[in-house]
Amino acid sequence: MIYLDNSATTKPYDDVLQSYITVAQNYFGNPSSLHALGGEAERLLSQSRSVIAGLLGVKHTEIVFTSGGTEGNNLAIKGTAIALRSRGRHIITTAVEHASVSEAFKQLETFGFEVTYVPVDENGAVSVQSIEQALRHDTILVSIIHVNNETGAVQPIAEIGRLLRKHPKVRFHTDHVQGVGKVPLAFYDASIDLCTISGHKFHGVKGTGILYVREGVMLDPVLSGGQQESQYRAGTENLPGIVAMAKALRMTLEKQENKIRHLNEMKQALLSFFGSMPNVILNTPNASAPHIVNVSFPGLKPEVIVHALEERDIFVSTKSACSSKAKEVSHVLLEMGRGREAAESAIRISLSVENTMSEIQQFQQIVQEVIPKLYEVTR
Repeated sequence: MIYLDNSATTKPYDDVLQSYITVAQNYFGNPSSLHALGGEAERLLSQSRSVIAGLLGVKHTEIVFTSGGTEGNNLAIKGTAIALRSRGRHIITTAVEHASVSEAFKQLETFGFEVTYVPVDENGAVSVQSIEQALRHDTILVSIIHVNNETGAVQPIAEIGRLLRKHPKVRFHTDHVQGVGKVPLAFYDASIDLCTISGHKFHGVKGTGILYVREGVMLDPVLSGGQQESQYRAGTENLPGIVAMAKALRMTLEKQENKIRHLNEMKQALLSFFGSMPNVILNTPNASAPHIVNVSFPGLKPEVIVHALEERDIFVSTKSACSSKAKEVSHVLLEMGRGREAAESAIRISLSVENTMSEIQQFQQIVQEVIPKLYEVTR
């Protein structure tokens, strides 16, 4: 099997799974309980919070554990909008966000908020100038994805953060789910107020996530209930998953430069390969994240390509996994001006450090066999 759908989810590391099992078996107490088992669980929770904070270069009090990227994005966006609604009801995002962001903004529009959707250029990038032009006296939130989940385009988060320093009443959120371990991001240097991370994107287990909440930032909770997670997120913490996520993050960030170099080598090999194929459209810009390659095969349906490769034990995807089963074409590629033909025939290849150059070469060979046969069938 050659697994090339790592932007959808990654295979948990063996050590990560072992940590999960150990904690689930031996530290099963509720961290909120007063007895000794609860105390042991609480200490392990606090230790994991400190480890993660240290790895991300922030304070342990700024780490809020969630169930993943979708919850983190909803908490950051809706929590900010509700908390600051008396200050203003104008919010800004881009036209190429993940569904967990775009749908949250659509819902806020039904609640009376006004949203400005900033466009991107042909490389899928938003300009700092367009953000500046969109700002108003009643703007309370700017939310910009860091690494696009479909194309790998990287947004100028640090530059936008520097712009927003001049507007201290505006909160700055970024969806860093696809960036962790692949495109470094210093939260303080980029003046980020809120940042979303998902554990299963870097070899942790599903159902785990992190929302960085800068000290002093106000949020209204999306989930009401107990006092957990500084009252931002009610519900018993997923302690085994959190410990496993802390280990996965540490393992991901170890020797990060070497891992990014390895990803880039595989990505460049793929870009060169697809660039030499006839009738193929490259949708991923050269200046992009090292782990995502998006290409279109005009005239072919992406789901047909996915299943044809699956028959050869190769796994890729169409759009984001969260919307891959929907019949709509890629809104991201349409916003980039790629045209409908490219938007309705695109597949995404996404890498992890566990992939090898040998696998990439095998994948290329099989693509050279499969794609011409598919074109023959569709004639």
